[in-house]
Amino acid sequence: MLNTVLYTLTVLIWGSTWLAIEFQLGVVPPEVSLVYRFAIAASLMWAYCWFKKLPLRFSGKDHLFFVILATCNFGGNYLLLYWAQAYLSSAMTSIAFSTLLIMNIINNRLFFGKAIAPRMFVGAGLGLAGMVALFWQELLAFDLSNAAIMGLLLSVGGTMVASLGNMTSVRNSKNNVGVLQGNAWGMMYSALFLSAFVWLTGGEFSFDFHAPYVLSLLYLSIFGTVLAFAFYFILIKDIGPEKASYTVVLFPVVAVALSMAFEGFEWQHSTFIGFLLVLGGNIIVLTPVHRLKACLAMLRPPISTAS
Repeated sequence: MLNTVLYTLTVLIWGSTWLAIEFQLGVVPPEVSLVYRFAIAASLMWAYCWFKKLPLRFSGKDHLFFVILATCNFGGNYLLLYWAQAYLSSAMTSIAFSTLLIMNIINNRLFFGKAIAPRMFVGAGLGLAGMVALFWQELLAFDLSNAAIMGLLLSVGGTMVASLGNMTSVRNSKNNVGVLQGNAWGMMYSALFLSAFVWLTGGEFSFDFHAPYVLSLLYLSIFGTVLAFAFYFILIKDIGPEKASYTVVLFPVVAVALSMAFEGFEWQHSTFIGFLLVLGGNIIVLTPVHRLKACLAMLRPPISTAS
């Protein structure tokens, strides 16, 4: 029951954050918005850990992995995805990000020796075909100056970085690092690194006091960062990264529905086919063969025995 609740909340929150990011783009540079987001999130995480008296002292090696977690899960990937969403709708970015599932499986093999089942190659192939279908028109006229291609490359890059962050979380869990404490350190380091990035690139710490920006910032900080990451990493710890990645299958459905309602997202034939292929590929990757056979058997029409 707890895992079901965590799944549902994670899917709904992360499915809605893609639309919330749209309200962060425009007046304030994305990297500055991320500094605010993770500074707020880190403050809340640290306050909670202190209130609960959770241990926050770790070895130097653990802090090295907190830095990696900050760079991958709380910094670099979001920076790339914010940049990507300047070129793509929230629906397209979320669908591209759903390939995280396949990347997690590959990286789980590379870093932890987890075997890759044959069905995963089928699912990965469908996922790749789905990405091609999603961006078919842009790929026909491939040009790095094309906005959609740039958005795709940034989305894939951000997803790759996020997968490395997921592997870091797995490592931390295997070394008895608490999810909340690891997140508190990771978010703090992320806010510091992003601040340094803004300073080194000559950026300015501006702010937008209009309600859409402030409310979306608070939503992304509290729900999209503090709560959703805690839920997701607890799932990774309890049931493993592959099963936890079921959330990645479902949240694009929420993101697409919200994009249709608020952004006027319109389906094209290639978009629809691509979405189904990516979704289907993820389902195949996550579903054991015996369950797939059982589902197919249920879909078959009954054989008539009438003489």
